[in-house]
Amino acid sequence: MTDDAHVLPDLPSDPAARRLVLDLVAAASDLTLVVGPDGIVETVLANPQSGLAAHVGGWEGQPIESLFAAESWAKLSQRLATASGIQTLELNHAGPAEYEFPVRYAIRKWEGSGRVLLMGRDLRPLAEVQQQLVLAHRAIGRDHEAQRELETRYRVLMEENSFPLLIVSATTGRIVDLNSSAARLLGAPRNDLLNAAIAQEFDGRRRGELLETLSKYASNDTASFLDLNVRRTGQRVKINAKMFRASRDRLLLCRISLSESAQTQQSDRSAMLDSLFEKGIDGIVFLDGNGVIKAANEAFLNLTDSHSQSVVIDRSFSDFLSRGAVDLKVLMDNVKRVGHLRHYRTRLNTDYMGEVSVELSATLVLDRGKPLVAIIVRDSVVADSIVWPSAAADNEGLRNVMRLVGYSTLKDIVAETTEIIEKMCIEAALEMSGNNRAAAAELLSLSRQSLYVKLRKFGILNKATE
Repeated sequence: MTDDAHVLPDLPSDPAARRLVLDLVAAASDLTLVVGPDGIVETVLANPQSGLAAHVGGWEGQPIESLFAAESWAKLSQRLATASGIQTLELNHAGPAEYEFPVRYAIRKWEGSGRVLLMGRDLRPLAEVQQQLVLAHRAIGRDHEAQRELETRYRVLMEENSFPLLIVSATTGRIVDLNSSAARLLGAPRNDLLNAAIAQEFDGRRRGELLETLSKYASNDTASFLDLNVRRTGQRVKINAKMFRASRDRLLLCRISLSESAQTQQSDRSAMLDSLFEKGIDGIVFLDGNGVIKAANEAFLNLTDSHSQSVVIDRSFSDFLSRGAVDLKVLMDNVKRVGHLRHYRTRLNTDYMGEVSVELSATLVLDRGKPLVAIIVRDSVVADSIVWPSAAADNEGLRNVMRLVGYSTLKDIVAETTEIIEKMCIEAALEMSGNNRAAAAELLSLSRQSLYVKLRKFGILNKATE
């Protein structure tokens, strides 16, 4: 061998000696090929441990091109034509027997003979490992989808269950999970109750004592209830527990319900509220988050001259407001932002092309986690007589005007109060619209240009900008 480590010695002319050299070379690889100058495979040596002997039988005397897949032969022929020194390629063998397997070859031209030596390493074990990784990845993906589906089912079952449910760790005494009904009953947001100690949510109970009692009740075959007082709301409730194991922890599924006395009080309150809704002299309307009417009482039907609830339910509340969508948007935006709205004056359209001046009060409530707006509709004919004096108590300008009664004529008093009332109305419109000047102009039936003139006149332009 020469000093160049990459130069292979000439093959011995003696066939036995040549075979010995090739055996030594083949021992370092899984598959060894010697290709003559004419492109015919002269020698094929397969390592017995590689399991390739069954695939390479009959290769000797075949053109080298016939042993490789088309794309692999394209790469190999290009390297044989241009490259020098040792080259490494990953090639796929393919043939008429419909076999195919990958081999990584170290390719070297045999100096002085025109022959090419290909020493290959079988890549089938690596391909099998990669295939197993792909299958494992797919299995993990399927497991993940199955887990998400189970979690979705679990969450739907928890939330759609009308009973308040708590899952408590029997080891730590902390709340692992709960549904919205339980959060409302305990009087706190769900996120604030997660991982909180269950004992601190009830009066007069220590953690150890409460957990021991719940675990004892959970072990009984008969249904047993523990009477407790909710700390935040003061309601009297009863709890039934069921124990199960998950994630190497003992968990308690606690089902909460109102005690008999609390249920009686709730029934009485519901009956009184139903009576108020049906027989109240003020109109009561419930809207969903989009402003669609979901319930209306008889007083509202009288105000709008509607002959039955069928013509009111599932209609937009804007259909009954004189300014339509503008009124509804201002009303809903303020209620959703603040939670309530008082003394909102507008006019209602009746079914017979009439109008009724009304004053609205609105409150945002939650019904099974969904926003609901409760609106009280009051005829403003009587309200007008009591609103102005109360407003005057908070407004210096109106107090000064009211002092003129008995000292000035009505004409002079009206002239004095015109600008005060005009300024108050503009300020009220800006407040109701969240300083949205376009909406305020709509509420006042003014053009935007006229509104800007009045804002400058009364010196509230900078205030509106802020």
